[in-house]
Amino acid sequence: MTNHNEMTEKQINITYQEFRTVDEMIPEDRELANEAIAAMNCAYAPYSHFHVGAAVRMSNGQIVRGSNQENAAFPSGLCAERTALFAAGARYPDKDARSIAIAGGVYGRLGIEPCTPCGACRQVMAQYQTKAGKPMSVIMIGSSRIWKFEKVDDILPLIFDSI
Repeated sequence: MTNHNEMTEKQINITYQEFRTVDEMIPEDRELANEAIAAMNCAYAPYSHFHVGAAVRMSNGQIVRGSNQENAAFPSGLCAERTALFAAGARYPDKDARSIAIAGGVYGRLGIEPCTPCGACRQVMAQYQTKAGKPMSVIMIGSSRIWKFEKVDDILPLIFDSI
């Protein structure tokens, strides 16, 4: 007979790096962060006025930018992260996404706190990481601090997988 009162408590720990400015980052991450910040200028956000830019570094070294694209027929728009990842996947179908940087703020001004991706974008990042079979780092940028996570699992624990 099984005792259903036996509970085991578990913990999920998340480790990340925090930087005060992009200048503190390694050159490769600094370049990606600056590309994400620049991509904010391409956002189409007439409703929310929240401009988000994303930049994905592929395994061949290429960087693909994306920005949020809103639509009057909500929710027909698309987030910057998915725009960048889908464009990268279409342009380089045989290459892996190694890292993604995200920046955002109201009216195109970089926000104080790091820009965090929505749940749908986190799941898409997880899918690209699974497809690659290796970790994809995630950089979230704000003007007061920048967070770097070594893998998508750190921002989406217990990743959904259809397998």
